[in-house]
Amino acid sequence: MFRLRDITPRGLYARSLLMVVLPVFLILTLTTWYYYDSHIAEVNRKLGQSIARDVSVVQDFCERRSGSHISRDTIATRLDLTFSCDAPDAVPEEEGFLEAFSYRNVLREELRVRLGVPVAVGLSPNDSLIHIRFPAAGRTAEVLIERKRAVTITSHFFIVWVIIFSLLMVSLAVAFLNQQVRSILRLSEAARAFGRGRDVPDFRPSGANEVREAARAVIDMKNRLTAFTDQRTAMLAGVSHDLRTPLTRLKLALAMMEETDEIRAMKADLDDMAMMLDGYLAFAKGEESDEPVEFDFAALVRDVVAGFGNDIPVTGPDAMTIKGRRLAIKRAVTNLLSNAVKFGDTVQVTLIDGPHAVEMHVDDNGPGIPKDRREEAFRPFSRLDEARSQNTSGTGLGLTLARDTARGHGGDLRLSESALGGLRASLRLPH
Repeated sequence: MFRLRDITPRGLYARSLLMVVLPVFLILTLTTWYYYDSHIAEVNRKLGQSIARDVSVVQDFCERRSGSHISRDTIATRLDLTFSCDAPDAVPEEEGFLEAFSYRNVLREELRVRLGVPVAVGLSPNDSLIHIRFPAAGRTAEVLIERKRAVTITSHFFIVWVIIFSLLMVSLAVAFLNQQVRSILRLSEAARAFGRGRDVPDFRPSGANEVREAARAVIDMKNRLTAFTDQRTAMLAGVSHDLRTPLTRLKLALAMMEETDEIRAMKADLDDMAMMLDGYLAFAKGEESDEPVEFDFAALVRDVVAGFGNDIPVTGPDAMTIKGRRLAIKRAVTNLLSNAVKFGDTVQVTLIDGPHAVEMHVDDNGPGIPKDRREEAFRPFSRLDEARSQNTSGTGLGLTLARDTARGHGGDLRLSESALGGLRASLRLPH
């Protein structure tokens, strides 16, 4: 099915430019065609008729018809032309200005109709005059007239001025479009930076009113989200203080009691509660205090791998520079490696440096996660015990924090089947 959008540009700037240039081009083309095909043709036909009337007077003189009492000089002066009733050898005709626009055919036809005899018309290269030859009284008469009397030689000036003004209008339109599109691109870059947790201090609304309103809406949304995050962090700091105090009392009370199986179980439960509280606070806070900086992602991954103390192979480039919150990304990488080491005996890491983003693939040979439950694994506090191991510790926030960090930087985290037989976690972060 034919769709217009399949043959039109995709970008706003290209489409707007096409909307400006195409009508100007069509109008200029139609105007030029009408001007030459209708107006100029009619003007030249009238000029041809006028010349034919003057030449008919010369014909009458050469054939000694009515008006023969008027002298040769009088006819030449009144008609502003030069003629001879007994012309010398024929002047060679030049295929030039007259032939290009079919003006010669128009003039020849008007002369033939008016004079009633065959007529030859040509432009002499020697004197730039139009030579008109026709038989008269057994001889060959010749009339020489200036070219400007037969054709409108300045008609192209109109088209030149139309082209100049059209180019001027297109230039103004392009300058205007550049300003508007530049404002939209700045808004897009600012919105993308806000989505990645970066601040754009020099961003100001600019452009048309609609673009300014959109920019103000983006800034207002960013301020509201920042205020909400700060308020949530302050509230959770108070919750942390309130919950840690009773937990500490319970731990002290249990430490004073005699060590039994029940006491050890209660201590383990308190440790799990403290770990879950720390994980929840980290998830809610979202590493807001970590400022974006440029760092070597490959070096960070190798440092994290070395911290596990296992023989985990890392393949890929030695250096990959990205910009982001280093501590948050390190935590995400740690969570992915921790899950792989926890559920698999064999783990390997692959680094890929793409043109627009870097990727890290963490493969293990563990039990994996069914395809229809992989999205569920990203839910906070989701354990998927039947898919993985039931006897492993954790809060169920590792994958949630990792994906939240990846998407906060404009990337993503995906789960798929590993070549090792277990699970593959693919972390993608833009440059």
